[in-house]
Amino acid sequence: MLERLLSRFAKTPPAAVRAPEGRRLYAIGDIHGHLDLLEGLLARICADEAARGGPRGELIFLGDLINRGPQSAHVIDHLIALQAERPETRFLLGNHEEVFLKALSGDRGALRFFDRMGGAQTILSYGIRRNAYEAADYDELAALLEEVVPPAHRAFLASFEDMFVEGDYVFVHAGVRPGVPLEEQQPGDLRWIRDDFLREARPLIPGIVIVHGHTIFEEIIERPGRIGLDTGAYRSGVLSAMGFEGGDRWILQQHS
Repeated sequence: MLERLLSRFAKTPPAAVRAPEGRRLYAIGDIHGHLDLLEGLLARICADEAARGGPRGELIFLGDLINRGPQSAHVIDHLIALQAERPETRFLLGNHEEVFLKALSGDRGALRFFDRMGGAQTILSYGIRRNAYEAADYDELAALLEEVVPPAHRAFLASFEDMFVEGDYVFVHAGVRPGVPLEEQQPGDLRWIRDDFLREARPLIPGIVIVHGHTIFEEIIERPGRIGLDTGAYRSGVLSAMGFEGGDRWILQQHS
């Protein structure tokens, strides 16, 4: 696979909002089972850290690590190792992880839904043969998953959180419910909301920028009060991240 040699390091115009003083954050959009893009983007982040000097960055993954792409199990392994190396790394629970955890808990309705939302690729990434997957009914498929998904993967995904507030930025997977205070936001909205959040033309919370994934855009979208970082890695071949430090923010991307 050819890699573009240049990242997008250009800064956006200085922001009125600020990250916490003395800290650098990197938010990473939806990976969806693409280990190659993840590894490339992490290398770019390391190069960016070295070029900028100062504090080591804190990584925030916006959720949807799995499904649709071919290497979901490998992505989870890689990120477990990354968190051991960089304990400050944090993860938000995406809607795809939510359904996967429900399916693993024995919820057959969730397993059916998981199968329809790109979960086949995740199931196959754990080493289940395609012919066995295609021949299995949902009870048999649940038994197969019980055998092949390591307890460490379940515990890792179950540790993910719903929201991080850092300085003037709020990091969530999907968005927030308009008109609802942050402390009263519901997990279902934080992981699944779309149109009610995106149609708002004005900042939902004065002085705050919501950083999210979940909804695919052709390029990183910056609107009053929100930034969308999901550039559709599984179909576009572009995985995106944004760095935050003081009043600055900047884009990094990995292309397949």
